[in-house]
Amino acid sequence: MQRNIVIGLGLLILGNVFSALYDVSIKWLPQESNAAMFLLLRQVTAIVMMLPLWCYAGRPRSQFMKLHALRANSGAVGALCLIAGLLALPLATVGSLFYSAPLMIIVMGMLFLNEQLTRTQVVVAVLGFIGIVIILRPSELNMAGLAVLFSAMVFAGNQLALRKLPSTEAASLTVMLYNLLSLPLVALIAALTGFTGFSWQMLGVAILSNGFLLAYQLFCVLAYRRAQAGDIAVAEYSGLLFAIFFGWLWFDEWLDGLSWFGAALIVLPSLIFPQIKLALAKRKLALSSL
Repeated sequence: MQRNIVIGLGLLILGNVFSALYDVSIKWLPQESNAAMFLLLRQVTAIVMMLPLWCYAGRPRSQFMKLHALRANSGAVGALCLIAGLLALPLATVGSLFYSAPLMIIVMGMLFLNEQLTRTQVVVAVLGFIGIVIILRPSELNMAGLAVLFSAMVFAGNQLALRKLPSTEAASLTVMLYNLLSLPLVALIAALTGFTGFSWQMLGVAILSNGFLLAYQLFCVLAYRRAQAGDIAVAEYSGLLFAIFFGWLWFDEWLDGLSWFGAALIVLPSLIFPQIKLALAKRKLALSSL
């Protein structure tokens, strides 16, 4: 496996630890929290947290402000949908729905970025999606579930958009603009709801979840600049396992046998199939040299 792909996979898996922690932190919000108010607090604190890193990088500028604005505003809408889903649904259900994003990333990479997919990548993605369905076992999809699915689609599109940015652009700038350029939209939505729901607990959760989310975003920026989306997108599934672990650790949740089978379909193909393919290639090369 190419060195860039290995590094990209490692960065993305590490980032997904923080992604799972972000989901957990949202569950600590009061049940009746205002999603727009929480997102506004999160983005303001994110900008404050990123300013030192941006200054340390020499206060860089971007030549791709339209792309950054598109990512920021679509991402804000997707974030609102995800927060609403996390407030209304169990963590495992949200995780199962949201981790349809890697499949979307692979398909979108093929359709919009002309990335070439191997049969292995296609099989791994399809098996991973089947595993998600097994874990979810949906009898119905309510509005909260549809909101999470929409959020996953937006997330996939924004991850692919990172491929349009040059590798020389500072990651701190990318993350800061992702929060800064959508502030007017989020503030408008919060204003329409009367800026209700503020509490010191909400502010504390916003700061904590922001740290998790910023770490995840930084690792994603670095990962998707290292390798093609189709080569590393399956690593996004690792976040589901981290969510399962944290659910057990903090919420006393555990998977039944069928759900473990689904989790195995998500993770094992991405680990085993590439090794099988590499072994077959080595064997073919050895036989041809005889």
